[in-house]
Amino acid sequence: MKHHSHKFCVAPLMDGTDRHCRYFHRLMSKHARLYTEMITVDAAINGDREYLLGFHPSEHPVALQLGGSDPIKLAEASKIGADFGYDEINLNVGCPSDRVQSGAFGACLMKTPDLVAECVAAMIDAVDIPVTVKCRIGVDDQNPDESLFGFVDRVAKSGCKLFIVHARKAWLQGLSPKENRTIPPLDYDLVRRLKRERSDLDIVLNGGIETVADAAALADEFDGVMLGRAPYGSPYLLASVDELIFGEANHAPSRLEVVRRMSEYLKRQFNEGVKPNSVTRHMLGLFHGAPGARAWRRYISENVSKGDGDILDRALEAMAAAQRAA
Repeated sequence: MKHHSHKFCVAPLMDGTDRHCRYFHRLMSKHARLYTEMITVDAAINGDREYLLGFHPSEHPVALQLGGSDPIKLAEASKIGADFGYDEINLNVGCPSDRVQSGAFGACLMKTPDLVAECVAAMIDAVDIPVTVKCRIGVDDQNPDESLFGFVDRVAKSGCKLFIVHARKAWLQGLSPKENRTIPPLDYDLVRRLKRERSDLDIVLNGGIETVADAAALADEFDGVMLGRAPYGSPYLLASVDELIFGEANHAPSRLEVVRRMSEYLKRQFNEGVKPNSVTRHMLGLFHGAPGARAWRRYISENVSKGDGDILDRALEAMAAAQRAA
């Protein structure tokens, strides 16, 4: 793969990894690869592109994840994303939500590898940046030994060289999206075998990885690891990524420095009409496991609706006061 490494990736999260979240995450790791939340092809083509696709230059390396199943629309949306400056276009073949199923894309595409291959080929023809696929090991009653290898082989023939594999099946009926993240058992061994037997492909492991130390332990077996819920709920774990995954001396900012820089960012955004909650909602877990975490969360949650650009400064003051009183 050209451009940047996929050694450590932060997963695309619906209603999560928007531009404010990614700016926040980038403050703690220079090298983690960031992903947008899934953007449907119709939204990318017909929606407010600057609002949906715009991003801060500091976010690089950053990838655009698209949802769709129409090769022509996916090619057009990929071109739009490349023109915006994204480092990668990723096709969602893993999300099991009802919304995705009703649109005939996401995890249900595991059942139609020929269509996915056609989509990927069209996307690759449209852009000069990598096109990648994020998938499951199978869906519903599929045998993962057959579905994963058959899917990857077919799509790889269209030119895709990197697959991000969530090491669980998706049950499209009977389980909610949340349950699909935890109930189907993880099968890392199957993904290990995929990497071993398809050594010409880049395979990134996703699913169930909770810490950067866990990611580092798996890093040598795969071409990369992807974490989703863990860095969203406990974002400061990203501060150890550059040291533990990329071998750099740890120059990550402290939590307090992150807040100061995000406060400056929020003030700029507020002056442009952005509601404070659009930024602060990604930061509630910043002090997870640290003194004052509860006071931090409580102040923001109780005051953000009436807050202004100074809310993060006041939340720090409230946290400090709570610690003095303890």
